[in-house]
Amino acid sequence: MSNPIAEKPAGAAAPPPQPRKPGIGDAIRKILSGQDDTDETKQIARRRRFVMASVLGFLGVNFVMFLRFFLPRALYEPKTNFTIGYPSDFGFGVDTKFQNAHRIWVVRNTEGIFVISAICTHLGCTPDWKASENKFKCPCHGSGYDPEGVNFEGPAPRPMDRAHVELDPSGQIVVDLSRLYRWPKGERSQFGDPGAILRV
Repeated sequence: MSNPIAEKPAGAAAPPPQPRKPGIGDAIRKILSGQDDTDETKQIARRRRFVMASVLGFLGVNFVMFLRFFLPRALYEPKTNFTIGYPSDFGFGVDTKFQNAHRIWVVRNTEGIFVISAICTHLGCTPDWKASENKFKCPCHGSGYDPEGVNFEGPAPRPMDRAHVELDPSGQIVVDLSRLYRWPKGERSQFGDPGAILRV
């Protein structure tokens, strides 16, 4: 019966060792030591290329940073002038559907429709509408406002501002947050001024 393991004939020579492949370390050593370059002019040329590449790389990075200085770092904030719908879209009470998109509340009462800017006059937090308590409550420091945005508790120094409202030719309500009506402490209220409320 034949042996499944192939036997080497006696006297056969071992295969010659394979030459080792040069690695990255060998290449770096060769470049730095210049073993193959016996010619001094080649060494100087290689060093010059290395220095020029380093200098140009450094200048290139700095030039890109220099150009970045002239590009605007703009914050794209939401529009300050926008439409919110028709007066008939709003029932009596506080409508909070624009709180996240535009940071406003639309309020309708017996006098008309007005828009409250949802910014606490204490430190600029966004109060929450508490329908069960019929008030706006600031979560930061506890300022409380009635449904018309007038402060009655907490550290808020004055009522929340109202945004300018008007009807466009199609009959929709246009809100302009760049024009605010205030009621500074101890001064005349601007809440009855034209544009602070729509008498509908």
